[in-house]
Amino acid sequence: MACRLSELIVPAQDPQRLAEFWCEVLGFTVLDLDDGAVEIGPESGFGGLQPTLVFVPTTEPKTGKLRMHFDVNATDRDQDAELERLLKLGARRADIGQTGDEPWHCLMDPEGNEFCLLRARLN
Repeated sequence: MACRLSELIVPAQDPQRLAEFWCEVLGFTVLDLDDGAVEIGPESGFGGLQPTLVFVPTTEPKTGKLRMHFDVNATDRDQDAELERLLKLGARRADIGQTGDEPWHCLMDPEGNEFCLLRARLN
């Protein structure tokens, strides 16, 4: 029997703000609020095919490039339209040394966590 990702824990200085941002990005909903932590996920809740995200409070600012980051794909529009939507939600472009020829866009969430918008659209 293999393991499966069930939750990803993300330290956040403002868990509520990051939860709101990622709910909009991913079409998730708030599943649980517990002692300052905010868990978000698909409406089906914990234990489904997609892992939930738990934003836990921290007072430490993010420093340096993340060792692990999210990649996201649009589901109902092309990459350019999705990039425009993400930027309107509060994402910012990130410069992590890319050449400009990559088929993805490097972005940061409101707390500076890097993530990439890939070209392929998923259904």
